[in-house]
Amino acid sequence: MTKRKDLGLIQIYTGGGKGKTTAALGLCLRAAGHDFKIAVLQFMKVWDYGEIRSLKKLGIELFRYGTKDFVDPKNPRPIDLEEADKAMTKAEELLAREYNILVLDEINVAIDFNLIPLKRVIDLIDKKPDNLELILTGRNCPKELIERADLVSFIDEIKHPYQTGIEARKGIEF
Repeated sequence: MTKRKDLGLIQIYTGGGKGKTTAALGLCLRAAGHDFKIAVLQFMKVWDYGEIRSLKKLGIELFRYGTKDFVDPKNPRPIDLEEADKAMTKAEELLAREYNILVLDEINVAIDFNLIPLKRVIDLIDKKPDNLELILTGRNCPKELIERADLVSFIDEIKHPYQTGIEARKGIEF
C-alpha cells in the first residue's frame, strides 16, 4: 500500500443520478480548508449556479466553457465543438500549473456527445503530474477512463423530485 501524502489520484464521479458535480465540489471544499490550490473547469456549463458564487468566495479558480443552449448530442453545433476544444486546451494548460486538484466537470458528457475525442482525454490523463488529484465528472463515463481511475463512484438515481413535478430549486439543484 502506498502511503505518500503527495500522491495525486484519478477520481471519477459518474452515473445517471444527481450529485456528481456536488461530490467533486465537496472534495474541493474540504481541500480549500487545507489551503490546497484548486481549479475547476466546466464543460457545457455557463448558467448561474450557486456553486459558482461559492467557488469564488473560497478562492477556487473556475473556468467555464459552453453556451446557454443545450447541446444536441446527435447534432452538435460548430460552436459546441469550438467551446469543447477551448475547454480541452485550457485543461491541458492547467495540467502544467502547480495545482493540487483539477476538476474537469462534465468531461464525460463532452466525450459522450462527441465534442472531444476520448484519445485526447486519455493523453491528458497520461500527462497528469504525480502529485495532482484529477477529478472527472459526468454521466456515461467510458470504460477506458474507468480502467485508468483510482476511485470511481457511480451515482444512480433511485428517486428524484422532478418525477413528481417539483421543479429545480434555487440553492438546492442550482
